[in-house]
Amino acid sequence: MDQHSIFLAGGCFWGMEALYRALPGVTGVRCGYANGDSPDHANYDSVCTGITGFREAVEVTWDPSRTCLEALLFAFFAVVDVELPNRQGADIGTQYQSGIYWTHPDQEAAVRAAAALEAAAVPFFAVELKPLENFFPAEEYHQRYLEKHPRGYCHISPVRRAAVAAYPFRRENYTRPARQLLAQFMDG
Repeated sequence: MDQHSIFLAGGCFWGMEALYRALPGVTGVRCGYANGDSPDHANYDSVCTGITGFREAVEVTWDPSRTCLEALLFAFFAVVDVELPNRQGADIGTQYQSGIYWTHPDQEAAVRAAAALEAAAVPFFAVELKPLENFFPAEEYHQRYLEKHPRGYCHISPVRRAAVAAYPFRRENYTRPARQLLAQFMDG
């Protein structure tokens, strides 16, 4: 796997895809199904049954000369409710479980450090953290869905997506939970 790609499950993949496409330094985003039981079940109808183990996720690749893994993790934590198992926004089901799935051993330390910072601020932390087992691209109609359907449902507000994209991320300033930092930025 590419050292500069990571897989992020943050509820419905439409909003996560739109979020990451707006971030500087991101070179590719693809909706799909991560860490499920069988390639035969890597389709929307099967995943929606809730018994496949798949998570709706996005594959994010980035240019390390323009951004870093920590900035991508900041964006994830700025929009995901870390306390909700099997849910984000109005989307409920095992396919909406939030998770971060790394593709290279060097990524694990950054993922665990960001997750520890975020987990320390809440009584219950429900985000899965583990290596990617498998990933299958979603059907074509899911790719760039919110571009094709600008009024489509998304659990991440357009205002929040824009704020995350505009946030002046600096690795050394990521010392408090992303939602707190983003709220301070949006207020001031």
